[in-house]
Amino acid sequence: MAELKKLNVLMCGTGEYTTGWTGSGASTSDKKIGVVALTLFDLRRREKVDHLAMVGVNGKKFPAIREHLEKNIAGAYKDMDVSFEEFPKDGLVDPESYKTAINQMKSGEAVIIFTPDSTHFSIALYAIERGLHVLITKPATKTLSDHNTLIEAAKKHNVVCFVEHHKRFDPVYSDAKAKAATLGEFNFFNAWMSQPKSQLETFREWAGKDSDISYYLSSHHIDICCWILQDIAIPTRVIASAATGIATSEPYNCVPQTEDTITLMVDWESVRSKTHRGTAVYTASWTAPLKAGIHSAQHWYYMAEKGDITVDQAHRGYDVTVDDTGKAWINPFYMKYSPSESGHFDGQRGYGYISIEKFIDAVRSVNAGLTQPSQYDKTGLPTIRNTVLTTAILNAGRISLDEKRPVGIKKDGEQWILE
Repeated sequence: MAELKKLNVLMCGTGEYTTGWTGSGASTSDKKIGVVALTLFDLRRREKVDHLAMVGVNGKKFPAIREHLEKNIAGAYKDMDVSFEEFPKDGLVDPESYKTAINQMKSGEAVIIFTPDSTHFSIALYAIERGLHVLITKPATKTLSDHNTLIEAAKKHNVVCFVEHHKRFDPVYSDAKAKAATLGEFNFFNAWMSQPKSQLETFREWAGKDSDISYYLSSHHIDICCWILQDIAIPTRVIASAATGIATSEPYNCVPQTEDTITLMVDWESVRSKTHRGTAVYTASWTAPLKAGIHSAQHWYYMAEKGDITVDQAHRGYDVTVDDTGKAWINPFYMKYSPSESGHFDGQRGYGYISIEKFIDAVRSVNAGLTQPSQYDKTGLPTIRNTVLTTAILNAGRISLDEKRPVGIKKDGEQWILE
């Protein structure tokens, strides 16, 4: 049997989701010690990965990041090695340091990208063209044309390219998808996702400049809807609307074009019936109240020919009240940070962890010759090909807002395009 070798991995991005460090200190969100680095440190303990590296723009941040990881990960869990190679080195500031880091890697190694939305495409393409496997945080790209380019590049270089749509691994969402398959033709979908106004401070450097709240948050539920409707219906038209005024005012002072809340209304057509059509409404906001007890409010409703489904993943029947901070609704199904009875990290069943491990497992399998990258397109895994309609809808929504018009989506040969 072929040997599943340990995998060398480069983490692109040093921020909240990777390390739990925001630049001004440890994150105050539900990701206080991050997700990506913690997961990879544990996968190294479990002997699935080996050498780890991390690349950012500002090398001056690394001493504080290392201190944060030593204290809050190595100091909290037994047998957890938090060492990594840094780029750029020597405290330098270099926006293209990802190229230096990638140039030192060998074909078949892996890159995980958690950087601002506008940088995903260039980093991913640079890595893929050098024979590296890639996992990209959502949204994969900001434009459908760039997404299509990554699909073709991954195919040409025969590498695994996944998008980190971790909601697909939430047990409630995945079970709901299975239930939806029994309900017949699609009729209506309504999704809400929000985060508190404090996120505008965390993301001030790029909010409204490089991306918007629809790309950042609605990408979760748009992907879930596309996943549920795979082989059931296809999107045909997008109309967008936005609320403004909070993000651009005191104390947040984001750039003038920053929207507070964005809603996309999408028309869907059945792939099996000429008479069935559906409507989906996706809303995202980063101007929710500061002390609502939840970091991410998230719920959706699905109605079909033979029934409906309601999901509320903000209130899971588990709340904790503390004198200083009040009531909080907890989600241990995403990342469980409390250690096991032996003192080791115990979050391997969290869907934030699983989404990264699934990618690592696929890459190791391909490197061992047990599978081919194209095989994963035939599964429910979020490959770059399987997630193209999510980008199509998000990109169409942005165009609709900017140009104040409906935007059509259609297939031209084997490729999805916008009209």
